[in-house]
Amino acid sequence: MTPDRADPLETTETLAAFPARVTQARGETLEDVAFLSGAALCRLHVVLARVETPGTLLRDRLALRAAEACVAFSGRPERAADLRDAVHLLRPGDLPGPAGETALSWRRAVERPVSAAGMQRALPSLESTRLAAWLDTGSGAPVSRAARVFEAVLTEAPRAEVAALTLADAALARALGWDRVVPLLAPGLGRADLRRRGEDLRLACHRALAESAAEAVRLAGDLGRRTAHLSAVAPKLRAKGAGEAVAMFRTRDAVAASALPLPDRAARRLCDRLVDLGAVRELTGRETFRLYGV
Repeated sequence: MTPDRADPLETTETLAAFPARVTQARGETLEDVAFLSGAALCRLHVVLARVETPGTLLRDRLALRAAEACVAFSGRPERAADLRDAVHLLRPGDLPGPAGETALSWRRAVERPVSAAGMQRALPSLESTRLAAWLDTGSGAPVSRAARVFEAVLTEAPRAEVAALTLADAALARALGWDRVVPLLAPGLGRADLRRRGEDLRLACHRALAESAAEAVRLAGDLGRRTAHLSAVAPKLRAKGAGEAVAMFRTRDAVAASALPLPDRAARRLCDRLVDLGAVRELTGRETFRLYGV
């Protein structure tokens, strides 16, 4: 699926301004919500194709949101800040815990092109042949295909909600011609929706995608502005390795100073400098073990 050539006068920011007929409409029938989800997915498709959209960063941040939703579905108390800590402050040999495993699973799911092998890296407890069979379950329109994959996974493995949501998003991405998973279903679905089947499930998926795809477009516009500012201030940075550090901030939801390709003190100074320049934000509010992101 190749997007139509975008209007050169349009930007990701203007594309993020959805028509009121999409954002304010409240469809009740399957036909109504299919129109709304289709409109939102079409706009997102165009935004993802634009060169100024930081797609890798967008997917990483959406992966965090999907992980947060999945953790909430399981009844655990961890939220985005806890999941960032579990992933970015993990030391070699440490175990991330159940919530951290969910966050890592979603991050791995968005890192590589959609395939059974890529999905097994994200979901290592499942066999690649089984994953491939699930991915090929769906047929028809993209959202219907995703819903069928979701239902097929939970029919065979009723407690595998993370796998079901990941593979449903993978099926959606494949149907839309996206090379990587864009996490959309988990943030838009409610816990009760996980028990729906058949047409009720398709209706829930359309509603979820109408909301989450529109939110992804808005997030893309925000991240596009922020990464453009980061690129604009990059020439002011004099530290050796600053270019590699900027590249990391442009592709990751969060970065610890210790992960930057600089000595510890220089890395902390660079992060402070970027905060002063308004190019990145400190995400934790702590004095130690800080994380930074655009």
